[in-house]
Parts: sequence; C-alpha cells; structure tokens
Amino acid sequence: MPLPIVLQELVAKKGATVETRKLLAEFLGSLALLLVVVGSGIMGEKLASGNIAIALLANSLATGAGLYVLITILGPVSGAHFNPAVSTYKKWRKEISTSTWLGFMVAQLAGGVLGVLLAHYIFELPVFQVSQHVREGLPQITSEIVATFGLLFTISGFSRFQPAKTAMGVALYIVGAYWFTSSTSFANPAVSIARSLTNTFAGIAPHSLWGYIAGQFFAVVVFLGLEPVLFSEK
Repeated sequence: MPLPIVLQELVAKKGATVETRKLLAEFLGSLALLLVVVGSGIMGEKLASGNIAIALLANSLATGAGLYVLITILGPVSGAHFNPAVSTYKKWRKEISTSTWLGFMVAQLAGGVLGVLLAHYIFELPVFQVSQHVREGLPQITSEIVATFGLLFTISGFSRFQPAKTAMGVALYIVGAYWFTSSTSFANPAVSIARSLTNTFAGIAPHSLWGYIAGQFFAVVVFLGLEPVLFSEK
C-alpha cells in the first residue's frame, strides 16, 4: 500500500480533530515561512557578492511569494496566522478561543525555530547559531510598530472588502514593507525569536528582541483601538 494512503488511514483512525489540523497548519506554515525567510537570505547574500540591496530584494521577493502560497493553501485550515501578533488580534476579536490562541503561539514558535534550523542544515551551515546582528534603538522599535500595524491593517481591510485576495494583499504588503521600514518588517514575535537563532543575513541579536516584540504587540493594541474607526460599518 502506498505510503500516502497509509498515512491518511492512520490519521483517519486517530480521528484528527479540527483543532489538531489547525495546530499542524500553524506549525508547518511557520516552519515553511522561516525556511523561506532565512534560506532566501542565505542564498541572496551568497549570490549578491556583497550587494546588500540585491540580497534584500531576493529575500523580500522570496518571502512574499512564499507567504502567498502558504496563506492560499493553509488559510482555509487555520486562518494562516503564522504570527502571535495576528493570533492575539484574532483572539481579542473573539474569532478564536483562548486555548486555540495559546496553541497557535506554541505551534508558531516551534515551527519557526525548526524552520531556521532546517535552513541552516540544507545550506550546510552550523545548525545551532546565535545571531550577532544588532537591531535596536527607538527608530527600529517604531519601525516594527509601523510594520505590524500595516500588516493588521492589510489583513483587516482585505478580509472585509476583498477576502478572496487576502493572500495576495499580505504578500504584497510584506514585500513592500521590507523596503519602507528600517527594521525590514519582522512584524511577527515568533519570527523575531526564531531569527535570533541564525547569524545569517536574516538574523537579529537576542538582546535586540525585546524592543521588537514590545513594538509588535503595542501595534496590536493601537490597531484594535483604531480599527472600529477605520472600518466603521455606519
């Protein structure tokens, strides 16, 4: 019996729940996202011969393309958050339960870390690393507030007015935000933590993390306050 059929039958016998599928989708999506982000950064830097602009262009285009595919495929399964800030926004709006919210954040972080390690392995780099790339200061933190606010603005706006094009909207926004933010738009606490474990092009030093994460969650609070005004149905 072919292996895929065996796996399908095993899952059916185990009775995989909707919640399990959602957690698996968030785990695999986060893993794939970090593999794209870190892997394309490594490849871009390797081929750009020191031209940082070319490396960043490769990194941003690959990330946008990867996001479009992942959101299109996994959106119907879990909502394709891949991001604790997005999940927190959805939790506040009561679109997901507390248990789902907590499970999503664990799955996103675990998947993201594994994605980074896998990127190192396939590029024949030391699997376990700690980043030395310092990214800190109030301008960088403000950049993350702007980047995360813009991401939520994009998700909210497309969900209301063009839901079928949400994947495209998020992908295009992230490609653009790589370039118009000084932080290159991490906009994701799980991504930020995972990227502290790579000393490659996409890395961030661990001591720089907390400002980024604080800025990202602050943006969630700001957006939740402004969303009813921005998208009032009256």
